[in-house]
Amino acid sequence: MNSNLFFKKMLQKSNFKEWFNRYKYSELAATSAALIPSQFSRIFNGLATAYLITFAEYFAFYGVMIYISYKKQKLQHKKNTSKEILYLIRNLFLEFGYPAVLDFFFIRPSSMYWMPIITGNYFVGIILGKITADCFFYFFSIINYELIKKKT
Repeated sequence: MNSNLFFKKMLQKSNFKEWFNRYKYSELAATSAALIPSQFSRIFNGLATAYLITFAEYFAFYGVMIYISYKKQKLQHKKNTSKEILYLIRNLFLEFGYPAVLDFFFIRPSSMYWMPIITGNYFVGIILGKITADCFFYFFSIINYELIKKKT
C-alpha cells in the first residue's frame, strides 16, 4: 500500500470517532492535571513550571490509558497473564514511544513556556501551549496506532 492510500484510508470519518473514543478520557485527565500545577508559576520559574505541568499531564494521561487498556483487555475475556500484560505494554510503547519522548523533553515544555509569553496571558498561553503540543503528539501517535492496527 503506498503512502497516499494509507493516509487517505487513515483520514476516514470513522477513524476520527475511533481516535476520539480511544483518547478522550486520558486527554480529559491530562488537561485537568495540566491546569493544577500551572498555579505553581507563582513559586517556580517558567521552565520549572513547564516541566511540572508536563510531568503531571503524562502521569494522568498514561495512568488512565493503561487502566482503560487493561480493562478493555479484561472485557474481551482475555486472561491477564504476564504475556498478555507485556503485549499490552509493548503496544502502548510502540504507539506512544518516540512521540512521547519528543513531546516530554522538547515540544510540550517549550509550548508551555513560550505560549504564555507570546500571548501575554498566562491561562490562555497554557491552553494554547497544550493544544499545540497535543497536535504534534497525536499526529505521530495516531500514525503509530494505525500501523499497529494494520499489522495485527
